[in-house]
Amino acid sequence: MATVLVVGRGGREHVISKQFLKSKQVTTVYCAPGNPGMLQDKIHLVPIDELAFPELIAFAQQQQIDLTFVGPEVPLQQGIVDAFQAAGLTIFGPDQAAAQLEGSKTFAKKIMAQANVATAAYTSYTDEAAAIAALDQQTFPVVLKANGLAAGKGVVIAQNRAAAVTALHEFLGQHRFDTTTVVMEEFLVGEEFSLMAFVSGDQVVPMPLAQDHKAAFDGDQGPNTGGMGAYSPLPQMPPELAEQGLQQVLKPVVKAMHAVGCSFTGILYAGLIKTATGIKVIEFNVRFGDPETQVVLPQLQTDFYQLLQDLLEQRSVTVGWQSEQTYLGVVVADEQYPMSSGAGHDLTAFQQLPAGLICDYAGTKQDAGKLVSSGGRILCVVTAAVSIQAAQTTIYTWLQQQNLSGLRYRSDIGHRAIDAEA
Repeated sequence: MATVLVVGRGGREHVISKQFLKSKQVTTVYCAPGNPGMLQDKIHLVPIDELAFPELIAFAQQQQIDLTFVGPEVPLQQGIVDAFQAAGLTIFGPDQAAAQLEGSKTFAKKIMAQANVATAAYTSYTDEAAAIAALDQQTFPVVLKANGLAAGKGVVIAQNRAAAVTALHEFLGQHRFDTTTVVMEEFLVGEEFSLMAFVSGDQVVPMPLAQDHKAAFDGDQGPNTGGMGAYSPLPQMPPELAEQGLQQVLKPVVKAMHAVGCSFTGILYAGLIKTATGIKVIEFNVRFGDPETQVVLPQLQTDFYQLLQDLLEQRSVTVGWQSEQTYLGVVVADEQYPMSSGAGHDLTAFQQLPAGLICDYAGTKQDAGKLVSSGGRILCVVTAAVSIQAAQTTIYTWLQQQNLSGLRYRSDIGHRAIDAEA
């Protein structure tokens, strides 16, 4: 029987851990550092930070961990996979070289050019004055991206020159997110969606399409966040779209990565947009998205642990997904998120959910034996139903009955599917 270590602390890592526990081969799942909300699902918390590689390796060796899975992007960027492999440990994720696909917007653009993958036209700048001068040649809105990791908040869609100047000063003048380079690209018009895949060698195994809601408030208003909710599959999208994404984006990128000596193993996430001229890439991540994972991974019918082991051993895999229901997840956040975040709000109600609702915890802590909030995005409530409307009814009816003082959530997750149907 197998023991698994999941590295990370959020809702994504909670659902990954639960998926491992569904495997008949897995007896124990550790999560480092995890969060106290995971305890009710019999996930063992390990008080080791995601970036404490020597301590994580020592723990994996002591506990004879059979497989380590990395959730968040920062440890991948800093080489956790390389460190574990050097210690002779089995780990699923991209090495530091391959993780550049997310960590460097300019590297990703070069790979897309080599792979002949469609994306927005762009230029990059390291000098604030030069970037501001370049705005005179731009059509607004224009998209500005910090060239680095920014927890989903390093993208600004500037509607006018003044907003663009402010963003450029934050990125290049004040070095927000520690960035020294900004990518300036055209604003693409269309509907965004996410396509994730398991990748190992030349195998690229796609997952069901998902769509997240990044804007802070209803109606897609307000600043970008790490994600306020998601749903999957996408009934408003043509059935051939996933195959197009696989053939036109994922497979060419995996091949191009191999060609430049950055062979990819792990989860490849493509943020895509369906435009009038076809699919184009907005961004790549090299790990599961959050909150997309909460609505995609529970659809997996294949043994998760065995699937990853087969991929690592270069065995051919066949993967099954459910096709009868729509999964919908609504993030509950601190009322000040993303501008700031607080702590201490009682989460007892979420530990007593009715049948049909599940909870993936993120920003939580224990206070006098009680589970309370700690951070910006606190948890994600998930359900599955025969339609988006039915899923919305299940979640929002329950949420509206709760006293969630100090917390908030969007009340329109999944609205694009409903709007398209109408």
